[in-house]
Amino acid sequence: MLSSIKIVSKTRAVFGGSQVFKTCASQRVVKQRNLDGDQSNVSCTRRMSGKGFNVPPSAEFVARVSGIATMCKLPFQKTADGLDAAFVGVPIDTGTSNRPGARFGPRHIRAESAMIRLYNGWTRAAPYESLRVADIGDINVNLFDLKDTCKKIREAYREIVATGCIPLTLGGDHTIAYPILQAVAERHGPVGLIHVDAHADTSDMILGEKIGHGTPFRRCVDEGLLDCKRVVQIGLRGSGYSPDNYEWSRAQGFRVVEAVECWHKSLVPLMEEVRSQMGTGPVYLSFDIDSLDPAFAPGTGTPEIAGLTPIQGLEIIRGCRGVNLVGCDLVEVSPPYDTTGNTALTGANLLFEMMCVLPKVKYY
Repeated sequence: MLSSIKIVSKTRAVFGGSQVFKTCASQRVVKQRNLDGDQSNVSCTRRMSGKGFNVPPSAEFVARVSGIATMCKLPFQKTADGLDAAFVGVPIDTGTSNRPGARFGPRHIRAESAMIRLYNGWTRAAPYESLRVADIGDINVNLFDLKDTCKKIREAYREIVATGCIPLTLGGDHTIAYPILQAVAERHGPVGLIHVDAHADTSDMILGEKIGHGTPFRRCVDEGLLDCKRVVQIGLRGSGYSPDNYEWSRAQGFRVVEAVECWHKSLVPLMEEVRSQMGTGPVYLSFDIDSLDPAFAPGTGTPEIAGLTPIQGLEIIRGCRGVNLVGCDLVEVSPPYDTTGNTALTGANLLFEMMCVLPKVKYY
């Protein structure tokens, strides 16, 4: 139990135990400085009691660059047991059709997530006072066999969702959405889908293969994993293989919102319509970082010009508040194509925003 934090110098803090508050759902850190300024004791005052929550250490007292990189500096645990939500990495790019590198996405997203603090400053969401969350590490994928990797992902996510935990996935290329949705649909039945992407990812076959990052939602429809009347695809754009690249999606009953329909406008009204479309049934949110314009997110495998802005990305995710989300992913971050780290930083923040709109999250 973390009962106290002792500041032994201006640059070093000592934790009394693990980063887990067993008896409180909300903390306020109070510094008690000596007159000489060399030493302070820091205690946690608690506003409410009940279920234990994992609370990341504050960068006011613990340097962001210290420690092992977990998502938002949360505690690591091996399984999803006892968790309301879990961050989990799927480090593959075996299904990528253009630039590789997404296998390094989870690692870099975690590193950049050290910037994220406890509360959502605009929405006033307090996820760590509402949900027990941890980082449960990465799926042990097979980088030489994509079909075997999908099997491993499916089996791992069956175990995660069986506990009642909501997975928040760090990708990895978009292939991973297929086996994840297999596991999610086994538990919840056909789900609604909010798919944010530059590409529809509904190809039937690529280079003779049925499984890849351009085919996941075709496979999901084939297997009845989606409630097609509750599917929306937002941000689609770019050149295509036919005059109407999204004909198949529309034929299934998907709502298709092309990027050109989003230019120069707020997406808050769109998300009001999407919430109505999703109703009260289970919904999965899949967010490809290439939905954003490459000016904002260059570190991705298949960039397309004239995309969404980060502001619109936030509007989409924040617009999911009230939706019955049962899983989320953020995919296709390819760090080698963005030496600034901005793409991974954006991905980390979008994942935090996803956590903030999960059911039962408290808002001030």
